[in-house]
Amino acid sequence: MANFQDKIILLVGLMGSGKTSVGKRLAQKLDLPFIDGDREVEKAAGLSLIDILKCFGLQEYRAGEARVMKRLLQGPPCVLASGGGSFVAPQTREYAKKNAITVWLKADVDVLYSRTAGRKHRPFLLGADDELKGKLEKYIGEEYPFYSEADIVVETREEQVSMTVERVTKAIEKFLNGKSSG
Repeated sequence: MANFQDKIILLVGLMGSGKTSVGKRLAQKLDLPFIDGDREVEKAAGLSLIDILKCFGLQEYRAGEARVMKRLLQGPPCVLASGGGSFVAPQTREYAKKNAITVWLKADVDVLYSRTAGRKHRPFLLGADDELKGKLEKYIGEEYPFYSEADIVVETREEQVSMTVERVTKAIEKFLNGKSSG
């Protein structure tokens, strides 16, 4: 098995792609700590994501998120679940390329919708559920080009989290083995 212990594994993707649920199980499997980027942004600000946006606006929220991601991507090995839009920031992608293996958990709009409908803790998806699919499609159009820069792409689908974790683990092993032999 490839050595994961000396790597930051950064999971990127839209809200509902499985970054947190897959990340927690992946970290357990690889015996690495799990860090949730959104929780770290909240800790740094001392506010919830929703309150950060209300108090400071989107621009300052993204600036704070970029600072937190920079710190985390220069830290020790871990499985790091990024905030949904954090990988869009050029600085975050630059640090990720230098310091992490990036894994895009790519999901289609129907999977994202089924996982996010009715959830009120996602500030970028607040509003009526009948508007949700349109918002998700907008984010897909805006953010998927950035996520496509990730080292690895794993399609997430309606399946048990353990199956997704297994596919992510195999994809990382293949990526690491390809780098060491090429």
